[in-house]
Amino acid sequence: MPTNFTVVPVEAHADGGGDETAERTEAPGTPEGPEPERPSPGDGNPRENSPFLNNVEVEQESFFEGKNMALFEEEMDSNPMVSSLLNKLANYTNLSQGVVEHEEDEESRRREAKAPRMGTFIGVYLPCLQNILGVILFLRLTWIVGVAGVLESFLIVAMCCTCTMLTAISMSAIATNGVVPAGGSYYMISRSLGPEFGGAVGLCFYLGTTFAGAMYILGTIEIFLTYISPGAAIFQAEAAGGEAAAMLHNMRVYGTCTLVLMALVVFVGVKYVNKLALVFLACVVLSILAIYAGVIKSAFDPPDIPVCLLGNRTLSRRSFDACVKAYGIHNNSATSALWGLFCNGSQPSAACDEYFIQNNVTEIQGIPGAASGVFLENLWSTYAHAGAFVEKKGVPSVPVAEESRASALPYVLTDIAASFTLLVGIYFPSVTGIMAGSNRSGDLKDAQKSIPTGTILAIVTTSFIYMEFLEVLTEGLNRVLLVRGGGREVITIYS
Repeated sequence: MPTNFTVVPVEAHADGGGDETAERTEAPGTPEGPEPERPSPGDGNPRENSPFLNNVEVEQESFFEGKNMALFEEEMDSNPMVSSLLNKLANYTNLSQGVVEHEEDEESRRREAKAPRMGTFIGVYLPCLQNILGVILFLRLTWIVGVAGVLESFLIVAMCCTCTMLTAISMSAIATNGVVPAGGSYYMISRSLGPEFGGAVGLCFYLGTTFAGAMYILGTIEIFLTYISPGAAIFQAEAAGGEAAAMLHNMRVYGTCTLVLMALVVFVGVKYVNKLALVFLACVVLSILAIYAGVIKSAFDPPDIPVCLLGNRTLSRRSFDACVKAYGIHNNSATSALWGLFCNGSQPSAACDEYFIQNNVTEIQGIPGAASGVFLENLWSTYAHAGAFVEKKGVPSVPVAEESRASALPYVLTDIAASFTLLVGIYFPSVTGIMAGSNRSGDLKDAQKSIPTGTILAIVTTSFIYMEFLEVLTEGLNRVLLVRGGGREVITIYS
């Protein structure tokens, strides 16, 4: 019969018997007894080096550091460290490993599906273009050109555009210096100058954006009630000098309604805001194209927009129709409505204003066209104090003493005292808005490339438009149409 052998290794001892081994044989037929006790695997180190057997501070004390979850030496290799146990408890899940991997894969694919794919043109160039071409271009630039003249207006535009270009170059240097995640200009400033400066600049940027929104709303209401639909005004001026107060009340009402409408659009979702932004940008572009089309048309066929002058002073044609002092009917003269405004009565023998008696009434074309040579008349500035007469240079006039009732007469007067510094402050908001592209850094596909390229291209484009717009305004428009205070009623008072 075959014989079965069981070999049991015996661990080495330090007394020199490390190579001894013993074999136990079990003869066939011998009754099975209790199985001999087998030593545990242990930690792989000799037992004599263990502090649990010899009570000796050994050199391998660092090996047991952190493995204090074991009660006995034999459990050192099988029991985990405390940090590993706590990590597993923190990341505990009742899902199987396959389910967890499936959920992580779904989440990654969902993030990839929602990943922004906006490029330079849609994400940076068009938003910057829309924010730079604002209400100042259509509402105040005409007045700036009329007061400062062509040369100083070019200087103002060049200064402001240079300032924004330098800012865009600095922003581009920051954007190309590293990854630009969501956060826009605040993230870039805080990363460069620190969170303290970033928070301060972010607060100023928020306040500036808030006031810019108010400026755009008020400008929209002013254009609507002055040029598009004057009859839609809720409050009407009761006296000759009450137009400003009535306009202010109308702005309060219409501005509140416009603000509520904008808040509803924003509340619905940013997606609809982006869609409406493209519509508004299309309106701005069409308006600019319409201006150039009007310039081309007026060069060949100037429109008939007469301006009434008394001497060299501009008159507002709200209170009279014909720009004459008297009519000649069948060899008889009859006074006009203008006569009744400057005289105490409609009779020819009535006492009249001295300036009205000394000077003649004439009519000039408000838009003579580019071929009329009016460009040379608009080169130099005509700064004046508040309440000064808007006068036409080159027209003969007889000066008289200061009139006591000049404010009650239908003269066109300046609203505010203008200076070069004031004009720079009024115009500068029109070149802001260069942060519109960088604020969408979280939605850009490649923010490092799109922000510098789109912002600089938008500044170059808008600077060219502003320069061309200055030339367009001064080539075919008379200055008396431009110097109406604040740009209001530039053409409607003569139509």
